[in-house]
Amino acid sequence: MIHFDEDKQRLKIEELHKKEEEEYVKMAASRRAMSYVNLASSPIDTDALRLILETRARSAKIAPFVLVGKKVGVAVLNPDLADTQTVIKELGERGYTVSVHLASEASLTKAWDKYKELSFAFETKAGALDISNEQITNMVKTLHAMPDIKKNIEETLAQKKSYRISRVVEIVIAGALSLDASDIHIEPEEGYARLRYRLDGVLNDVLDFDLDTFLLVLSRIKLLSSLKLNIKAASQDGRFSVKLNEQDIEVRTSILPGAYAESIVLRLLNPKSIAVSIEELGMEPKLLKILEREIEKPNGMILNTGPTGSGKTTTLYAFMKKIHNPQVKIITIENPIEYHLPGIVQTQTNAEKGYTFEEGLKSSLRQDPDVIMVGEIRDPETAGIAVNAALTGHLVFSTLHTNNAAGTFPRMIDFGVNAKVLSSSITIAMAQRLVRRLCESCKKEIPLVGSPKQLVERIFKTIDDPEYKDLLRPSVWEAKSCEKCNFTGYKGRVAIFEAIRMDEKIEKVVNENPSEREIRAAAKSQRILSMQQAGIVKVLKGVTSLQELERVIDIDEEDVQEKIDEAEAESNHKTKKGGPAEKNQSA
Repeated sequence: MIHFDEDKQRLKIEELHKKEEEEYVKMAASRRAMSYVNLASSPIDTDALRLILETRARSAKIAPFVLVGKKVGVAVLNPDLADTQTVIKELGERGYTVSVHLASEASLTKAWDKYKELSFAFETKAGALDISNEQITNMVKTLHAMPDIKKNIEETLAQKKSYRISRVVEIVIAGALSLDASDIHIEPEEGYARLRYRLDGVLNDVLDFDLDTFLLVLSRIKLLSSLKLNIKAASQDGRFSVKLNEQDIEVRTSILPGAYAESIVLRLLNPKSIAVSIEELGMEPKLLKILEREIEKPNGMILNTGPTGSGKTTTLYAFMKKIHNPQVKIITIENPIEYHLPGIVQTQTNAEKGYTFEEGLKSSLRQDPDVIMVGEIRDPETAGIAVNAALTGHLVFSTLHTNNAAGTFPRMIDFGVNAKVLSSSITIAMAQRLVRRLCESCKKEIPLVGSPKQLVERIFKTIDDPEYKDLLRPSVWEAKSCEKCNFTGYKGRVAIFEAIRMDEKIEKVVNENPSEREIRAAAKSQRILSMQQAGIVKVLKGVTSLQELERVIDIDEEDVQEKIDEAEAESNHKTKKGGPAEKNQSA
């Protein structure tokens, strides 16, 4: 009895059909005096495939399969197709010499299937990491949360293909972009390496992986950042860029020697993160009006203070965008230039070459600017030049490292700036911090009881502004967790501010070499919310939680009580005189 094997017979027929198809295409190529290629038996150069997007290659029935210098060989189904001719023409316009080969549908399909093995990114001669719009969009769609990123990396590491390390790097970067992370930390420990993202200012664990993979990832990142592979005992800084939806996102690389291996930090400078208007910064209405008035002035100095990463530069950029127009020349002196702003002259200091903030400021003044932004005042020379610029018809924005707005004036005096000159130049001193916003999808309202209630009421009692008199409530909100906020309870950040205007009282006390406390006391009559007060307002409005506020700023109960006593003493003094307090009571 003869056994008939249907599967085997079907495979034989398919093979015959494929062979016939190849013979037919080979004959057609000969008739048209064209070259023929069978990609089933020819190697396919993945670098050649990168020249055309997969979707474009499939729609135009074309596949680049060999690349030598600027010579590229392409396989086509029909050279007369309009789409095919367009792609070939575009390759020529990009400087490639194109040789066209006729190929079968099966042959082209084999080439198109190779796109699956392509790394999502490739290193250009300029050292840029170019990610195609279509591919990164597809990746971002799948990386909604931390577990998605972890799963993708683990699946890639399980493969033994040569491109897996490049793919890991791409997933790490694309995942960070999809989650709006500001930094990527890859830190080696004794037996493993840890990957973390900084989301809304707080580090979050993603996953741990083996040291062998880490060393390969380290080498890949060094290559992308144009760093030296053989240097392992010294720190290195570099950069590369990622293209996302036609927008260049710069990635700053920092490599630091550690106890077990080199530690990697990648800072993602996404232009959309500074696309914030002054109205969206989170200022309370009264302070917003004051600042809008101050930045419209033709001269003076506005100083913004706070620790690294508190959003000072973003705030100053928002000021510049508000006042920028074709009639105004704005020059910035920064280190580094984190974001490029159109229509604004930006210059970066380089201490190794002697181009300091001081030199940059001197040079900028010779460029006839209307507005100058100095990235940071860190020495007496820069402080002196900036103050003089503010006195000679320029509007100057800058940052300073102090803990609060009141500390600005003693700090500038420590830099040797004359107190009388200081009072004539500084128009307003600010301080800011960033707090995480509660996730609107999962935040939970809870009753305000116990010590949190006492703390909130204590600080609220010091707010001497009728605008907030009805804000105190019996409940606040706390963070929970959901997929939309990556199970952190928070999504996005908002700034809290305090500010002190230069008025007659501040001018008088500044001339007496004051302490921070004396300046705060003199500024009390301005009724601008302090950092603690602004934070409590955000808590009562449900913008953030009390726990988050306490994480970011120091709510000093003694300091709060001192302010209460001062406020009550002033209120009693006004009552005795028949001032506003008495009128309000009788009303």
